[in-house]
Amino acid sequence: MTDTAPATEVQFVGAGPGAADLLTLRAARLLAAADVVLYPGTYLDPGVLENCSPAAELVDTQDLDLDVIVARIVTAARAGRRVVRLVSGDPTIYSAVFEQTRRLDAAGVPWALTPGVPAYAAAAARVGHELTVPLVAQSVVLTRTQQRSTAMPASESLAAFAATRATLVLHLAITRTRALMDELAPSYGPDCPVVVVYRASQPEELVLRGTVADIAERVEAAGLRQAAVILVGDALAPRADPRAGESFLYDPARDRTRRTDSEP
Repeated sequence: MTDTAPATEVQFVGAGPGAADLLTLRAARLLAAADVVLYPGTYLDPGVLENCSPAAELVDTQDLDLDVIVARIVTAARAGRRVVRLVSGDPTIYSAVFEQTRRLDAAGVPWALTPGVPAYAAAAARVGHELTVPLVAQSVVLTRTQQRSTAMPASESLAAFAATRATLVLHLAITRTRALMDELAPSYGPDCPVVVVYRASQPEELVLRGTVADIAERVEAAGLRQAAVILVGDALAPRADPRAGESFLYDPARDRTRRTDSEP
């Protein structure tokens, strides 16, 4: 009977929105130390991979199915190689991490997550907007739509989210922009601001601004088919919006007396 060395811990690392300089310090360190890096070639700026060792094995996963990807990870980890699985944006949002880590658990391979800058945050930063403006919107809904993709839970209809008039972030939805705006119009109104950011932070970045009524025409004219985030909501209105308030946190009238735990 021979002893088998335990598999190395697999690192799922958020690659951020694509720009090489929006990686976290931890992500860059893990990439530099990795023996094997699996990355999503469709969404990644090649500059991100410059953080990898020249000796690292680089695997583009855009044409691989889930079982093939996991098999590559398991084989490398069991061989004692340090594996980084890069995912676009942040691994906690639309990254397929759940199904990959579930398979790693079954295979007895340990893993860990490193967060990344999500694409919607890069998009909002690019256009200079906070998504939660006092008295206008204090909630952000991150969602997607269904076309040729995984079914949405029955309780998560776009109409239900739209009824809240929260700031809406639509992922994986750019090819259905016209139908989606028709669905959002009854709740948000035709004049509600919409911003589309294609490949936020990358060299090919494109920003389209419009309204619920006209953004679809702009998206279609630009020929966008993937890698775009749609932001919808009144928080995207010009900053002179008279409805906007200011945070109580920094209000000069706020009582800033320090209290002890024993005080009411």
